[in-house]
Amino acid sequence: MSEPDQITVRTSRLTFGALAWGDPEAPLALLLHGYPDTAWTWRHLGPYLADRGWRAVAPFTRGYGPTELAPDDDYSARALAADAVAIADALGAGADAVLIGHDWGAVTVWRVAEVAPDRFARLVSLAVPPAGAVLRPFGHWSQRRLALRQAGLSWYALFNTLPGADRTLDRLVPHLWREWSPGYDAADDLAHLWVSLDTRARRQAALLYYRANFVRGAKAMFLGRPVAPVLHLHGRHDGCVQAELVAHAPDLFPAGSRTEVLEDCGHFLQLERPDAVNERIGAWLAS
Repeated sequence: MSEPDQITVRTSRLTFGALAWGDPEAPLALLLHGYPDTAWTWRHLGPYLADRGWRAVAPFTRGYGPTELAPDDDYSARALAADAVAIADALGAGADAVLIGHDWGAVTVWRVAEVAPDRFARLVSLAVPPAGAVLRPFGHWSQRRLALRQAGLSWYALFNTLPGADRTLDRLVPHLWREWSPGYDAADDLAHLWVSLDTRARRQAALLYYRANFVRGAKAMFLGRPVAPVLHLHGRHDGCVQAELVAHAPDLFPAGSRTEVLEDCGHFLQLERPDAVNERIGAWLAS
């Protein structure tokens, strides 16, 4: 596994730290991480894509060091989507660029699909299907058990909006990794995370994603249909977002899209089964 270049991407919005693999002149694959995670989550996929002719760039999203804090404390999905577009533009990416996101990165993918539907040629989401798929069971009495279970699994999102929640992260985050990806050893990932969230302001920023997008209303979530083809991958044993919710996703995707639930993995499937995830993404982008 090749080590990435550590680069700086300056936009009119923020200055981002990022990991990069591959030829800077190659088509861009922009890789967005989620919570509680960092750009290092793409340490398997980045070099894999680079070997197949892509320039893979994984920024640390706003608030996660070494990227700057948002000066206006705006961590809304709309701001995250604008960041993705600004980074692609700053890197000189063409119309053949693709956007790949996990967890909050996937939420950003869905928001980009709304505000800049033609900016990326293809979209890849891991672990978080569009909000329309997640919310659908809540409107059907026959699926009440699925809906209630998902509501229970999402307790942490409300907790993360509470004052002082950042002071619990040393205990909360390892617990979430164990629950979301049972059996996976997250020691390396946690080490990267604590380096990134090295101040209280950064820890608060990571939690402001939740306050900005859940407290301020459902309009922060994308409920429409993307234009670009979508590949959605999900772990069968995801302890954060139930795999059963993927059943509703294909109804929201355009022609040429694909969904798949991978066995023997949970929420952080790109780390638990990197070969399987890499192969599926690589084959789909090449098709």
